Parts: sequence; C-alpha cells; structure tokens
Amino acid sequence: MEGSKEVFNDCILEARHIVKDFENSSGKGMHRVLDDISFSVRRREFLSVIGPSGCGKSTLIRIAAGLETATSGEFLLDGKVVRGTGAERGMVFQKYSLFPWLSVKQNVMFGLESTGRGGDEAEEVAEQWLEIVGLEKYGEFFPKQLSGGMQQRVAIARALAPQPRVLLMDEPFGALDAQTRTQMQRYLLEVWKNIDITIIFVTHDLDEAVFLSDRILTLQANPGKIKELVDVPIPRPRNKESLSLREFNETRKHIEELIRPPKVNEVVEEDFKIVNMVGMQP
Repeated sequence: MEGSKEVFNDCILEARHIVKDFENSSGKGMHRVLDDISFSVRRREFLSVIGPSGCGKSTLIRIAAGLETATSGEFLLDGKVVRGTGAERGMVFQKYSLFPWLSVKQNVMFGLESTGRGGDEAEEVAEQWLEIVGLEKYGEFFPKQLSGGMQQRVAIARALAPQPRVLLMDEPFGALDAQTRTQMQRYLLEVWKNIDITIIFVTHDLDEAVFLSDRILTLQANPGKIKELVDVPIPRPRNKESLSLREFNETRKHIEELIRPPKVNEVVEEDFKIVNMVGMQP
C-alpha cells in the first residue's frame, strides 16, 4: 500500500452474483446489463473497475451505493446485506453534484448533517476536512467560484466527512482537463494513504486505472461480465516515474487486450465456424 499504509487482507465489501436487467426502450422485453458479477474487495484496497461502453460499470457501482437495485444477487458490507443508501458508503460522481446555493463549508456540512451531526460539531468537522483537501481558505466561497478540480475536492471532502467505510467513485475525474486530472489522481492517493478507507473507482482511462489501483476489475460488455481481476504489480508510492516502468506498460497492455472489443473479422470468423458446425450436423 501507499507509503506506510498497512495491507489488510480481510474482505470488507463483497458482490454475490449481481444481475441487473432493464426494460428495453420499446417496452417489450428486458435487456441484461450485468450478468452474474461476483468479487470481493479488501479493507483499505484501491480497486478500479474498467471496461468498454455498455459493460455496466456505473450501474454496478450505483448498486453498491444503494442508488440502484439489483434484479438478483446482493452486495455485502462487513458481511451484512446492503439495502439502500447508507453513511458507511460515500459516493462521488463525475459531475460535482454540489448544491450551488450552499457555500463550500455548508456543502461539506450537508453530508454530516444527513447522518445526524449538526451545529458546531458539523462545522468543526467540515473545517477539518476542508483543511485536509487544501481548501480551508475557501469555506465561504460558492461552488461556481471554484475551478473544476477544486469543486471535485469539495465533493470528495463531503463524501469522506461522515467517515464511510467505502468510498465509491464513478469516473470522478472524467470532466477535468488532462493536467488537473493528473493532479487530482496524485491528490487522491495522498488522501487515501492517510485515512482508513477502501476505494472502488470506476474509470474508462487505462493509465488512470493502472496508476491508482491495487487491483483492476475488467468487464466485458453486452451483457457485463467479469473478464479478469488483475493485480497491479507496481510498487508504492507512485509518481510520474511509475508511468515509464516495465510493469506499468505490461499491465496496461494486458488490460487493453482484455477490454478491447473483438475485431470485425474475428466476429465473422467465429460466426463462420458456428455455421459450419451446424451444417455438419446429421
């Protein structure tokens, strides 16, 4: 783990045979988005989820957060079935989801007040978290007065202030420019290093997934199924030099091969084999 961060092998979150079906746009029949997804996440682990469009990455993390309901299967947190949303799971979205009419400090306090902590205590904790994310001077500002990266730091502080067990992040840096995105990746690793938190991070960016993660859950699409759960053999702490390591490039290449859709000629060849096999039947 990062720096002096201790490695824990005990399971904190477990997905058991998650299936999710949506009704077709025509209203006739169902479309399967996720099919028999099972995996476990260790305490203090940084796990990324990656796959092609349509593989159900965001749907999976929304089910874990309690924002969507699985058609069948379940998530367990500390061995207990997850039902609905809860303070033990924080969520950060791609869009900053801040309340524009509240100040930065009030946005962070909102997460605390929703768990029953109000008044002076909520304000004190909010100020502590703004200091942790480097925004202690911006508590009285409003979201529109901040840059995109700063707004996302507020969103992270709001999600972490109630001290959740698991932080779920759905492409949180997808809307940022390349330079700000790189800064936020390193900033997130620094925060994660210093607190007892498990992170599940959805992304479509290969470099981001490899740079941040202990393991990467790769999904295939139509329907979304687990392709492989890949260990990332890159030592921590990580920095820009990590990007040029042989292990980084080999892991990136392997992930790319796992999630790359089949080429047209591969699909045609497979269909041709099936037709020939059928034709050979007596």
